Amino acid sequence: MKLNWGFGIVIAFVLFISFIMFFVIKMNTDEKYDHDLVTEEYYKEELQYQKTIDKEANAKALKINVKWEKSNDGLLIEFPSDLDYKKITGKVFLYRPSNKQLDMEVQISLSNHYLLIPDKRLLDGRWNIFIDWQYNQTEYYYKAEIVY
Repeated sequence: MKLNWGFGIVIAFVLFISFIMFFVIKMNTDEKYDHDLVTEEYYKEELQYQKTIDKEANAKALKINVKWEKSNDGLLIEFPSDLDYKKITGKVFLYRPSNKQLDMEVQISLSNHYLLIPDKRLLDGRWNIFIDWQYNQTEYYYKAEIVY
């Protein structure tokens, strides 16, 4: 049987469409390629973005900003030492980009200028940390990408 160029083009289109369909089906059915949104209420949070920018500016205006470090006990978050730690309130949100189930939120409750998040709650790898805190009715916001 002799093949002409028209038949070759049809075979090329069929192979290309099969190739594309294979990857579309694989991406939709394999849980390994399942990705979550950063937040469920994306548009609602987008409207609050200017407020977040103002909070970040307040934090950058401080003499000493929030710092973090990895210790043997866990993630140690240090708040500014020139502020009265008893008046600091807020929350810490740890976001794990690779697994939504590992995300956690911790209320800020200080007995000194440090907040410790225990090592057993954190897995090694990349985390995004967001600290939304208040001191004397002034709001502050700190965010960082950390590798734990």
